[in-house]
Amino acid sequence: MIWDITAADRSGPTGRWLSAPLRRAGAIDASPPRPCTEHAFRSWDGSELFYRQWPTRRPSGNAVILIHRGHEHSGRLQDLVDQMNLPACTIFAWDARGHGRSPGVRGDAPSFGALVRDLDCFARHLAAAHGIPIERTALVASSLGAVIAGAWVHGYAPPLRALVLAAPAFRVRLYVPFAIPLLRLRARLAGRSFLRSYVRGRWLTHDDNAARAYDDDPLVSPDISVDVLLGLHDAATRLVADAGAIRVPTLVLTAGSDRVVRPTPQRQFVERLSSPVKEQIVYPGLRHGIFQERHRALPIEETRAFLQRAFAAGHSASSLRDADKSGYTKAEFDRLSAPLPLFSAKRLQFAAIRAVMRSIGRLSKGVRVGWRHGFDSGPSLDYVYENRARGWSPAGRLLDRLYLDTIGWAAIRRRKVHLEELLETTIARHFRDRPLHIADIAAGPGRYLLDTIRKLGTQTISAELRDRDPHGLAAGRALARAMDVESVRYVEGDAFDPQSIAAIAPRPDVVVVSGLYELFNDNEMILRSLRALADVMKEGGFLLYTNQPWHPQIELIARVLTNREGKPWLMRRRTQAEIDELVASAGFDKRETRVDEHGIFTVSLARRSSAE
Repeated sequence: MIWDITAADRSGPTGRWLSAPLRRAGAIDASPPRPCTEHAFRSWDGSELFYRQWPTRRPSGNAVILIHRGHEHSGRLQDLVDQMNLPACTIFAWDARGHGRSPGVRGDAPSFGALVRDLDCFARHLAAAHGIPIERTALVASSLGAVIAGAWVHGYAPPLRALVLAAPAFRVRLYVPFAIPLLRLRARLAGRSFLRSYVRGRWLTHDDNAARAYDDDPLVSPDISVDVLLGLHDAATRLVADAGAIRVPTLVLTAGSDRVVRPTPQRQFVERLSSPVKEQIVYPGLRHGIFQERHRALPIEETRAFLQRAFAAGHSASSLRDADKSGYTKAEFDRLSAPLPLFSAKRLQFAAIRAVMRSIGRLSKGVRVGWRHGFDSGPSLDYVYENRARGWSPAGRLLDRLYLDTIGWAAIRRRKVHLEELLETTIARHFRDRPLHIADIAAGPGRYLLDTIRKLGTQTISAELRDRDPHGLAAGRALARAMDVESVRYVEGDAFDPQSIAAIAPRPDVVVVSGLYELFNDNEMILRSLRALADVMKEGGFLLYTNQPWHPQIELIARVLTNREGKPWLMRRRTQAEIDELVASAGFDKRETRVDEHGIFTVSLARRSSAE
């Protein structure tokens, strides 16, 4: 539901309106500051990031993670901790890299996705070091921090208890015409550069003391890198467009007089959420710093009540096992499967693109490989992984470079990097200095695995690379000979036939399923494959699997390109929560997920649940 807090005191079936609390909201009960302790955790790249913990003397096993706004730090959340009055919850907050007492250039990060990955590392650290599972954790985040929180929930699919987003920065007011295209040009031409924020304390709150505290805080930095700002814009755009992937109970608090971010995308986000528990409260007159405003008692009380309800209700998300039959992504798949109206602009546009790719596009070798074998085929993906522009004439090589640099293929190559990184990390952690056997049930040529084996030359690794496409297997054998990798064998096999999977020998320590399940709509077929893999692998074995929870060009792919069977390349996106549930149903316990900067592909690591 959407609640609009206005000047009238009335109620109705679609929400509620309050006025009396507005007049007394500034009177917050004074209480002693809740003591906090200071810690550090090691994030994904080895950086040690600073965080605070507010312990509780009445532990309930529940926790709340607070995420500060851009430019700020966790120390400014002390008042919120005190005023939320959640004595049974342990509360945590960390200083994002480039902020507060964490290292890094002020206002900068390797990318916006790096900030999201930091949150994932933080949550896993809290589970390991403090014994608080994500299932009993809620998030409260503001502004830029709210987009970090939303991107984590969308891309990593943690089984979070609740999500509260205060004035989320889904669209920042930049006050300059064509600001985003100009910033993209600046990033391309000037490299790493920074902007100085126009935001001052008076833009955040009517409370003079709170405004001065912001302006005078030496740890508040006004700088933000252009790359992080553009990453914020793109992540927020994806979140609003694909909010249907999120099912976590969510409360959005909107400031009615926000001069920093626009409110309309917040309403669109809430409307599109798939969560059965979703609320938006709009506070006319409040500025962007909702939790530091003069009338902050209202949003803080609503936050506290929402969290208490969520913790009392427990984690009860409905199953996604039948998402291939009905639901959010099935509806999208049905739309893509239906023909467009005969004279629609979209139909004409896609027909023109297809005609160009079938004629002039054939100057590009990559396009020719796609039309010959299917754009989803092993040979096509191996060509994309190689990433070397070729074609007939200089024009063909230029077209090939443009083809290889499209957002989907760039994300595919990033998926390969994540796959190799997770595979190498798994080997280093669990198979150091001892032999292991790897199986890939739909490998194609398997370039990523050959690269890994050659890189870890001192490690005794054997591999069985399986596929049902003889062309991909032949290309793989030739590639293995060229790379002088002798410990692999290529076997024709069906990744969805339990008997074929059972023939894998010896029993593998690690099984890889990359770029396969994304191509098929049927969840029962995926589940049969996963269960067969659980049966064939060794005790304590690991599963590496990929997923495609998002693609900005999914309609273009469906209406222009063809798959390995020569049919339209139609894909039903699986949310990360859906594929994770299928993996868990087959007897695996997910350990880690990595997501590319565009949120298109994920690579996850899981272990057989029966392993100690």
